[in-house]
Amino acid sequence: MTTHTSDTPWMIERSNWPTVTGTAYNVVVLPWGATEAHGNHLPYATDTLEVAAIAAESARIAWAVGAKVAVLPAIPFGVQTGQLDIPFCINLNPSTQAVILNDILASLAATKVRKFVLLNGHGGNDFRQILRELQPRFPHLFLSTMSWFTAHDGRGIIDVPGDHADERETSLVLHLHPELVALRETWGKGTSNAWTLAALRDRSAWAPRQWTLATNDTGVGDPQAATADKGRRYFNAICERVAGYFVELARADLNSLYENPR
Repeated sequence: MTTHTSDTPWMIERSNWPTVTGTAYNVVVLPWGATEAHGNHLPYATDTLEVAAIAAESARIAWAVGAKVAVLPAIPFGVQTGQLDIPFCINLNPSTQAVILNDILASLAATKVRKFVLLNGHGGNDFRQILRELQPRFPHLFLSTMSWFTAHDGRGIIDVPGDHADERETSLVLHLHPELVALRETWGKGTSNAWTLAALRDRSAWAPRQWTLATNDTGVGDPQAATADKGRRYFNAICERVAGYFVELARADLNSLYENPR
């Protein structure tokens, strides 16, 4: 009897028992997005759709050169504490994210994978302190995080980079899910309102933004120059960078991660 195996073994949600048990995965990737308003023109699922697609394509690229990357289903809820007055911006507090991540990491024991990447797709998420807390609980795992929007900022592709529902994100969604983008004539301009305090304006100080005061249409950055072709080129550039980390991590000796240790 022939056993059917998945044709996308890097995507756990699409794989079956024979595929998963027959594959010696090197790295586990968890994409983490958000559910929030994205200007007048992009869907609430923008962050999740983007990070899930980037994780899948980056894993495919890594798989092609021998890095056995396993991508978990994306988590669609992020930190939205500054957007609680906007309908259906679903918030997970960082403490809640820590509990969820703890349970997911504990569930990986049976995989025997020792390398983990949390691929972030939402600016309100910041997993670094959570990983600092969880790393001692899982000494057999190497925990790391990466945000796709810092892996590649769009330079050389995007003309007017912004912060949220801007030309970068709009171009990506035009490429990945054009059917979910509203008609161009309905797009807002993504104008935002700067802090009045100098240290917050120059970013030497930081505070969470109240989104309905900081923005005018929930976007930050003008999306008007976005195109599907820019989105395709930007998506490919991001995935090359992210895949590069997946491959490097898959091949790394966890006992030799530092140069010239004492």
